[in-house]
Order: sequence, then structure tokens, then C-alpha cells
Amino acid sequence: MKPMTLRLTPVSFLISLALVPSSFAYAQDEGQGLDPRSEQYTKKFPKQYKSWKKTTDYSDKVDEVAENPNLVILWAGYAFSRDYTRARGHQYAVTDLRETLRTGSPDEKQPDMMPMACWSCKGPDVPRMIAEQGEDGFFSGKWSKGGSEIVNTIGCQDCHEPGSSKLRMARPFAERAMESIGLKWDDASRKDKQAMVCGQCHVEYYFEGKNKKAKFPWDNGVKADQAEAYFDSINFTDWTHQLSKTPMLKAQHPDYETWSQGIHGQNNVTCIDCHMPKIVNEQGRKYTDHRVGNPFDRFEQTCASCHEQTKEQLQDIVAQRTAKINELKVNAETQLVHAHYETAAVLAAGATDAEVHDIQQDIRHAQWRWDHATASHGIAMHNPDEALRVLGTAIDRAANARIKLARLLSSKGVKQPVAIPEISTKAKAQAAIGLDMDKLNTEKAQFIEKVIPQWDEEAKLREAKYDNN
Repeated sequence: MKPMTLRLTPVSFLISLALVPSSFAYAQDEGQGLDPRSEQYTKKFPKQYKSWKKTTDYSDKVDEVAENPNLVILWAGYAFSRDYTRARGHQYAVTDLRETLRTGSPDEKQPDMMPMACWSCKGPDVPRMIAEQGEDGFFSGKWSKGGSEIVNTIGCQDCHEPGSSKLRMARPFAERAMESIGLKWDDASRKDKQAMVCGQCHVEYYFEGKNKKAKFPWDNGVKADQAEAYFDSINFTDWTHQLSKTPMLKAQHPDYETWSQGIHGQNNVTCIDCHMPKIVNEQGRKYTDHRVGNPFDRFEQTCASCHEQTKEQLQDIVAQRTAKINELKVNAETQLVHAHYETAAVLAAGATDAEVHDIQQDIRHAQWRWDHATASHGIAMHNPDEALRVLGTAIDRAANARIKLARLLSSKGVKQPVAIPEISTKAKAQAAIGLDMDKLNTEKAQFIEKVIPQWDEEAKLREAKYDNN
């Protein structure tokens, strides 16, 4: 893929911009004195800093699982079935990771479940730690290891060189991924660099090897089909589904991938153009608005700079696209929920691994494609055609699985249709797969009350050295 064909997703709501110099100019020992706090830029870049603070405007915490209980069944056996909220402003990156049920409630008696890689895009403390410890040092260990270390939310040094407005890549694993698709930082255009900065985080990734290092599955290309083929070639599995025992894949937020193939990406319109427009201040000078969010909130500076339609007309177009995508999304989810329960039933009836192998492969691919299309932020704006194409193939593969299941169920003497338990609400769906939500919520509340203040106090003592220096 050539450098000019990929520029980042106009990330439709938030853009986890997280970067540092591509060359990692400051070495391990130099990283020890690096102050990652964005507050230090208040005087030098006051307008940018004040607008960055306004990412708190995007504060709504929407419970996706409550809105769509199907997710509980689709992610049964995986932490996402416990808790999944819609992404919001950059100011909440650290808070939301600490408080989600997916990261568990680590204490002396109960080890947490997630690796350090979960912190990879959550703030400028990440590149600081990588500079100090190297990648292997950073990624080793469990998620709680970074609790008192990663306390500064996504900010200035995630995207810029310290003390400068110059863009940079802060994460070496992201830089390697960009190079694998033909984008070398030193040779990239200004537009490409803007996209690459955002693309460090708004991407699909997985945890690789013993240390669970973050890696982008781009060896074959960035499309859903290509990533799927890559995962199959290395026999990668995120988790085994609780019901169907299928080796599953979980998409994160492949915004860069879907945007780069869409009309904006192909026309050199990057995330910055749509989510961080130029604003004219009282003195008539332009600066980049760092209140990363919905382009419609600053329509005249974003969409209107290219489009002749009114705000209402464009919003209607996006709404129509969203409705079409949602129609296929719900269809795919319904097919997959039934497929998981039907596979569970046929396994209970004595089906062998060999008999269900092809069925499970269809389920794996169908759910991956459903997830890839719907986990991408703002895909109705970035690339609706790709969403519809990928969701169509997801439905096809889920239907193939169910046709094979109907035959196998019949051969095993299992009565059809296979009964689906009551899963019409989040609570009912979670009870159906045996989640003890009272216990999980109680443990998390205790963790938030007791452990997080300790982390913050340790961080305060550690960061005092910056003030002393």
C-alpha cells in the first residue's frame, strides 16, 4: 500500500491521539526525566490547552450492553460481556479504563485479568514508560502494574514532541505497523503524519506473544478480510466462546482502517480536518482546536469547508446510512446469537470437534466481520459502503453456519428450533450466561474506593520530582 493511499479516520467521536517521536529520540535513561503532564504547556500553547481541556464536553457514558443485550451473548466468556460503554472525551481515558469491569478488581487475593497492553493508548505516561523501560519492560506484567504510573490522560506528548507543536509517533509498535503498509514517518507528508498520529490508537490491535505486546494485524493489509486471514494464519484466538466453544476474535475500533478506504481517506481529508479544525481567535489568528469530538458540533469549520449541503441535510444523510447499517447489524447479531446456542446444543448432544469445526469457523468469521464493521467509530460517515459490504458477508457466514447446524442437529436427534433463554435485557442476558454481577460490581466499587486513591498518591509522590527539577 502506497503512502498516499492511507490517511487516518476522521475519527467520529474521539480520537485517541497518542504519540512520541518516531525515532524515539530520547533514550531510556533520558526518559527518566521526561515530564508527561500536559499542564506544563498552559503558557506556551494556551489556546490549544484550553480547547484540549474541553474534551470533557463529551462526557456522556452510554452503556452499550444495556442498549443491546445481544452483546452479552455474543461476548459470552469474555470480559466485554460484563461491561462495554461508548467511547467519550480524551479527558476520561484513564478514568474509564480504571473503572470498567473489564479490567477487573486487582488486589492481593484476586489477580487482575488484563495485561499491561490495555494501557497502550491511554496517555503520555505510556511513551514515558517505554522510553524508560523499553517495550519489553513496559508490556511485561499485568494491568495493575501501570496503576500508579499511567495517570495522565491522553494529552500533548501523545501527539507532539516535548515542548513543541511538532507531530511525532510515540509508540514503536504503531510505527512498525505503519511501515508495514508503506508509511514511513520520515518520508510521510504532513497530511499522512496527521493521520498516522491518530492512527496509533484508533485501530484494531491484538496482544502478541508471552508479554502480550500490542500489535496491529496488518501483515496482509488493513481490510477486515485481510486481518481475518492474518489471524487465521497464526491461529490467534482472543477467547473461546462460553456457549459454542468457538475460537473467537474481538475487534477493537478499526477507524484508521475503515476511514482509509472511504471517500474522505481517498481524498486526503484526515481526522484533523474533521475533528480538530482551525479556529480563528479574537486577534484573527488561527489555531488548531483540540476539543476532539463530533464534526457537526463545529459544522462551519469542518464539514462546511468542503460540502455545499446544510448541516441538517448532511445529518439526514448520515442518519439514513446509520439506519441501513443498523438493519444489517441487527440481522447479523440475531443469526449469531442463534448459532452460538445451536452449537452449544449440538455439542451437548455429542457432536465431535471434527463435526463442528467448519461451523465454528463460520461463526468465528461472521462475528469478526460484524464486530469489525460496528466497532469502528463513525463508520456511517467514514465508510458506509465498507460497513454494508462487511456486514453482508457476516450475515452470509452466519447463515452458512446455521444451515450446517440444522443438518447436524437433526442427525443428533435434537429438537428444533433450539430454545433461546430470556435475554431481552442486560440483566437477563448476563444471568443467562451465569455472570454474578452483584459480586463483580461490589468488588469493583471496593477497588475504586480503596486502591485507586493509593495509586494516585504514589503517582503524586513520583511526579513531585518534575516540580523539584
